[in-house]
Amino acid sequence: MVTITDQLLITNVFVLLIAALLDYLIGDPINWLHPVQVMGWVISRFTNIALFLCKNALTQRIAGIVLTILLIFGTGAISTILIKATLWIHPVLGIITKCILLASCFAAKSLRSAAETVLEPLILEDIATARLNIRQFVGRDTENLSKSEILRAVLETVTENATDAVMAPLFYAIVGIYISAYIPIFEPVSLALAYKASSTLDSMVGYKQQPYTYLGWFSARTEDVLTWVPCRLTVITLAIISFKPLYVWNICCRDAVLDPSPNSGWSECAYAAILGVQVGGANSYQGVIKHKPKLGDNIHPIEPSSIRDSLQLTRYSFLIWLGVATSIGFLVANR
Repeated sequence: MVTITDQLLITNVFVLLIAALLDYLIGDPINWLHPVQVMGWVISRFTNIALFLCKNALTQRIAGIVLTILLIFGTGAISTILIKATLWIHPVLGIITKCILLASCFAAKSLRSAAETVLEPLILEDIATARLNIRQFVGRDTENLSKSEILRAVLETVTENATDAVMAPLFYAIVGIYISAYIPIFEPVSLALAYKASSTLDSMVGYKQQPYTYLGWFSARTEDVLTWVPCRLTVITLAIISFKPLYVWNICCRDAVLDPSPNSGWSECAYAAILGVQVGGANSYQGVIKHKPKLGDNIHPIEPSSIRDSLQLTRYSFLIWLGVATSIGFLVANR
């Protein structure tokens, strides 16, 4: 006998599958209001007010804590209310809302599209256009980047974001599905959106440089904690599908631990080890040269094919997690 809980579980699994398909086929429509845009507007307004009113380290830290808690829990609460309201109006409308909101959490197609806007002119030796396009996605100075430096910047971007823009939202959506099996009022989509809020916060204010040194410290630490588990699971998945798991893990244990970030270094290093390339090194930020630890062994030069292979590895990992979660969901529902 199929219970209401089982029906809910099956429905949420189907929502996950449809959302993944929507991201693969459509991605983020240009003219649609995206939840991240709303989050960004809130963060920007709060930050301007906080920096105007808070003039010392302590008050800025407190403001940062308030911003992080309000945005993460507020995103979860508002999205839950929206979903419940649309479900009350009509179940089909509610399911459509859940699919669209969850699809907005995944950025696999957007990541691929962003990479291609740089790779296409680069392949045609149009370095100027490649430099111009990559400025939208990296924080480093791009005016004088060579072709090899542009390729490294693209690879570092897509392999870092593979975790926090693709795999981690999927992880929290899956966790949310199984929480909702025991707590029916809980919305899996809201958990994924709450993680997205944390990730957006980190990308906007989670810097050690002024003016975000104190205001952004709590959001940066929060995102580090929330990403730690999905990042390690992603590295393990990549290591397994590379058919050289011990080699990949050993390279990560050797190099990733040197990166100041507890997550991005592991993500970038896993891809570098699989592809046989090296990332990291010197980058210029507002004219200041900063050195990042070198990750991986320089066996092959980074080519456009390296970046496309990394995107394919992300897709394989995503599909594996999706397949496992779906299979377990149907098994549990039909136990």
